Amino acid sequence: MTKPKLVIGTKAWSSWSLRPWFVMRHFGLSFDEIEIALRTPETATHIARYSPSGKIPVLLIDNLTIGDSLAIIETLADRNPQLAIWPKDIAMRALARSVSAEMHAGFQALRQNCPMDFNARGLAPLDANAILADVARIVTLWSDCRARFGHAGPFLFGDVTAADAMYAPVVSRFVTYGLDPAAFGCTTGACRAYMDAMMTLPVMRAWAKEAAG
Repeated sequence: MTKPKLVIGTKAWSSWSLRPWFVMRHFGLSFDEIEIALRTPETATHIARYSPSGKIPVLLIDNLTIGDSLAIIETLADRNPQLAIWPKDIAMRALARSVSAEMHAGFQALRQNCPMDFNARGLAPLDANAILADVARIVTLWSDCRARFGHAGPFLFGDVTAADAMYAPVVSRFVTYGLDPAAFGCTTGACRAYMDAMMTLPVMRAWAKEAAG
């Protein structure tokens, strides 16, 4: 069988690319990686070679072209049922999909005003007031997940799942822009502990190293 190919953008900036890459690397799935440099005159032309929509990431697998980070993750979960990409418990899995979908569809103000720059530190949001509601909601989600499922491990649903992959770029943004969860209501330290656990994962360290060139 031909090895799957994951087409991604520049690691420093492409938050959507991080999500499926995180899942594939963390869960030990074999794939070839094609990284396309973003923000160049040739970017659109290079992407068009692989993506009919003109967007990345894209998973090329078994003559299929799967676009969209969440669709890619669902495809990987379907093809690898032996892996706990989503929680095995049906109720936990439903909640994990819910918080992932909320991330996938929302938080536009945070995306626009705190663009991902993975290894940067000390940046300021473009509009600090515009992101307040988004950050507060994210902290509430993290707090709730950790309170309900944190007994099983340091991640949103105990062990690492696709939900953590979906929030990985957000964790990096909190670090890059110095967003303190305690200032948004997570005063127990659970959210900070979650961020620390995420940033020290081997998969996140590998992304950081490769993003740095």
